[in-house]
Amino acid sequence: MNGNNVIEVNHINKSFRVYQDKSHQLKDAVIFRNSKYEIRNVIKDISFSVKKGEAVGLIGKNGCGKSTTLKMLTKILKPDSGNISIKGRVSSLIELGAGFHPDMSGRENIYINASIFGIKEKEITRRMDSIIQFSELEEYIDNPVRTYSSGMYTRLAFSVAINVDADILLIDEILAVGDASFQAKCFNKLREMKEEGVTIVLVSHSLQQVEQICNRALWIDKGLIRMEGSPRKVCNEYLNEMDQQRRKRMKQEITGGNSKADTSCYELTEFCGPDAQRERTSNIYFTGIRLENENGEECCEVGVNENFSFVMDYKDEKPGRKVNFRLRIFREDWIMCYETSLTLENNKTIVTRSTGEVRCFIENALLTCKYIVDFEITDDSGDYLDRALRLIEFRITNDCDHENGVVHMKHQWMVDGEQIKKTTFSRG
Repeated sequence: MNGNNVIEVNHINKSFRVYQDKSHQLKDAVIFRNSKYEIRNVIKDISFSVKKGEAVGLIGKNGCGKSTTLKMLTKILKPDSGNISIKGRVSSLIELGAGFHPDMSGRENIYINASIFGIKEKEITRRMDSIIQFSELEEYIDNPVRTYSSGMYTRLAFSVAINVDADILLIDEILAVGDASFQAKCFNKLREMKEEGVTIVLVSHSLQQVEQICNRALWIDKGLIRMEGSPRKVCNEYLNEMDQQRRKRMKQEITGGNSKADTSCYELTEFCGPDAQRERTSNIYFTGIRLENENGEECCEVGVNENFSFVMDYKDEKPGRKVNFRLRIFREDWIMCYETSLTLENNKTIVTRSTGEVRCFIENALLTCKYIVDFEITDDSGDYLDRALRLIEFRITNDCDHENGVVHMKHQWMVDGEQIKKTTFSRG
């Protein structure tokens, strides 16, 4: 093993037998043990290494082999071929409540769970208060864990895992269960552990979490490592691929007449969101909606600090009425980032023509994330005439990691009265 590495994965393969007829009883398994099955190759000759203190994120769609890889790192599963070398104590959060006895109290399960990691009873007793305090389960710690919610399981499991002096922490999507405040607390703790030199391997569908915590990301696709590199670059490529697949599938479903998606929404824009809805109450309506970059090209991705426009084409079968156009931009977690309309802009409606175009130019201050946009035409009393909700999905991308949050805020750092010059980052 290379001296700088704590994990080395060399040409591992893993396959499973998938039976056509699943046995539900022992008798069935014995009598029909020659049932037909197929060999499914889940991991195909994967190799990678992780350095001490590095945080690596594994991303990919369901069934690609992420969790199987992590289970082989924890030795829950053995590879069919290849080898895995690990240096140091490993703490893992693979399955919710794994190692917990449902009839024992939270306190008793702390002793059991920590002892699995090789912590002696006296040491567990010494750390008990800090474990309970971090979990915020003081009121329930002596109740049987079968009475716990999934979020409470997560709190207890994570609190134990971070208190066993692990050199390596393996996490598989488990933090998605906790509430928002505890998730934030956990990720702050992960950052702290990373700074202390703990190595982290994280499987997550939350690409924001991967970008915030990890130094490197591996995109696993059909059992192979498709891409490896900086989290932001890998996550962007992964999202682009998923968006292309989603649009292709949605087009096929709409053409086949079996889609739940709103066909009229898809006709408005190629970059229609998967759950877009159209509600129309009048004979004035959108005929096309698009996002354009600074070059006037239709797109679904723009860079940080790159301005863009929303262009709305409409048709009015009874022109001459007074209407208002409105749009709302939401972040992917449904925080509303911005709302504007013609009426908010100048307290006036416009008088329609038989066909027309309304353009909203945005001086972009949004930071890296995926966003969803609603569009509305309303009358002068505010009632909607046509609206397309969750219509366009687009991403703000950035190769630089010097800002986080929702929006860019103009700022200037000064130290001892001296202005600090901003570093110039190049795109691409």
